Amino acid sequence: MSRWTPERAKHWMATIPWPVGCNYIPATAVNQIEMWSESTFDPARIELELGWASSLGFNLMRIYLHDLVWHHDRDGMIRRMRHVLELLDRHGMRAILVLFDDCHRPEPAYGPQPPPVRGVHNCGWVHSPGQTIVERIARGDVGEGIIERLRAYISGVLTTFGDDQRVLLWDLYNEAGQSGNGDRSRFLLERTWAWARAAGPSQPLTACLDGSVGAANIALNAARSDVITFHGYQGDRLRATIDRLTREHPGRPLLCTEYMARELGTTFEFSLPIFRERGVGCLNWGLVAGGSQTHFNWETVKALEERLARGDWLGPGEAPPEPARWFHDIFRMDGTPYDPAEIEFIRSMTGVGS
Repeated sequence: MSRWTPERAKHWMATIPWPVGCNYIPATAVNQIEMWSESTFDPARIELELGWASSLGFNLMRIYLHDLVWHHDRDGMIRRMRHVLELLDRHGMRAILVLFDDCHRPEPAYGPQPPPVRGVHNCGWVHSPGQTIVERIARGDVGEGIIERLRAYISGVLTTFGDDQRVLLWDLYNEAGQSGNGDRSRFLLERTWAWARAAGPSQPLTACLDGSVGAANIALNAARSDVITFHGYQGDRLRATIDRLTREHPGRPLLCTEYMARELGTTFEFSLPIFRERGVGCLNWGLVAGGSQTHFNWETVKALEERLARGDWLGPGEAPPEPARWFHDIFRMDGTPYDPAEIEFIRSMTGVGS
């Protein structure tokens, strides 16, 4: 399977509604492993929250998978993925599914996950497959068993769901090179692209440009993505980023797969009119302020070790504290909005409120 032509990608974009939605993890999960593991999978909560997303006029959810859950419980994860896709379809939404990730905690472990650390942004989020594996692949000293496990994950997911029209797009590797990995991630990234093309899904493939770190990683994603995706959290750069990517990738659709940091100026009121005017798909970070606590800003991560040392965990079922101004996210765990006026603005942009 070869890269889509710009003409094919442009035709694909013309056949779908303006893609608008958010990055999604249920409030009851601290990370991707907890979301997808059998003992902590929470379909009732997911259905409730997807209903809130649908009420905003959202038609798309970007959802992260994790290779360790697939490796330890392939059949169970397939069932749970199908369940989530069914719930999305029931609410008139589709999925962007993310397979690998270089962000936040570098060494994931399968099994029970630690509880959220009070007031720390994404305190439990974990890499996939993990920094040590990425480094070993770059050095060439990783065993073939690990390579085969990762290949089987990419191939298995994309062949199982490669014709499922509830999946709009495959996002192969989130922010490759983050967490100090840099271009060492390129060696896994190259393999991932090859495995994904060999699987031959009917949906387009992508991995982000802006948001990834390392010239080689970004160049690789730019050369192989069917649809151009990027992250845009800085309000003063958003228009210039869209202009640059439009020039550099003529004819290819653009999707901003992460945006909306209120402190940095990419509010809904600022960003959504730009995206709609330019025909750029957009997914803000976060729906419900829960275990991931992304309503706190990135700066709070600096307090992680100190709060871990004193055992400052959220208790079972405890709603997280709130900063004066939320960074990401839209709803509280009880479904009340952070800002009712913001909700009405989103609805006016998606057509629900018209």
